[in-house]
Amino acid sequence: MIEKAQMKTKRIGVLFGGLSAEREISLKTGQAVLKALGILGYAAHGIDVGLDLPRQLKEAQTEVAFVALHGRFGEDGRVQGLLEMLQIPYTGSGVLASSMTIDKVATKQMLLYHELPTPGFEVLKTKQQANKLINQSRYFPLVVKPAREGSTIGISIVQSVEALRHGIDTAAALDAMVLVEEFIDGLELTVSVLNGEALPIIQIVPKSGFYDYHAKYTLGQTEYLLPAPIDAGVYSRMQQAAVVACEVLGCRGAARVDFMLREKEFYCLEVNSIPGMTETSLLPKAAEAAGLDFEELIEMILLDADLDK
Repeated sequence: MIEKAQMKTKRIGVLFGGLSAEREISLKTGQAVLKALGILGYAAHGIDVGLDLPRQLKEAQTEVAFVALHGRFGEDGRVQGLLEMLQIPYTGSGVLASSMTIDKVATKQMLLYHELPTPGFEVLKTKQQANKLINQSRYFPLVVKPAREGSTIGISIVQSVEALRHGIDTAAALDAMVLVEEFIDGLELTVSVLNGEALPIIQIVPKSGFYDYHAKYTLGQTEYLLPAPIDAGVYSRMQQAAVVACEVLGCRGAARVDFMLREKEFYCLEVNSIPGMTETSLLPKAAEAAGLDFEELIEMILLDADLDK
């Protein structure tokens, strides 16, 4: 970690944009972070990440990196590994935690190992596996996801064999590994974790009934209940589960853990190692409910920047 006074003397590069399907959201996150750092008086500059990132970092004389990238080539450990090779301290999780959390299958396997509840699932890596599942499926609905995408890109809730086939094809066009998951009919909730502490839980109520890309990033399309109006005991256990999930996966700084709640049983869906910072994003809402304004949140994440992950 770098002390605040010393951080004020550093050239901070905010890495955003990038090459993933979540580029547009990352641009918004990065601009919000850049604005906040400017308000706080840090010497920050933006870097729209390309294939020539080492040159970009060198030309900008970047001394500390604030990673505001989402999805592949930014949230998956690759950029983190590059920054470590260049000896540039950076925010958020390290290489291993990043590479595991981007992979929904690896995340679920780790959760199960540590006895944290997650919906039942099948993993498809070949056409033969897909055909076998399609032919054997009798119970619907199911959820079909690319294993290594975010922002609900490529996700389908399917109600029939034909829809399952289409959903697998859609997901497979984005990722060679497809996750088919038990559908949990219940409440959608999320727990942000900041430096090992759980923030207030948010219940997500999309007007369309499905928290897809449009519902996530379009103002007015989703209602957020904060704090979530759920049983107090469940609330406490879910916060604890979120902290444990982040610990076992090795997350650092800010992360967000998504859950489904059916009656009093909750199920962990995934862990996001670089939560969004847009005007509709969940982490800033939770931080505000905990008494942190946006600039304070950004500064806490920045001051945790390090090479020793």
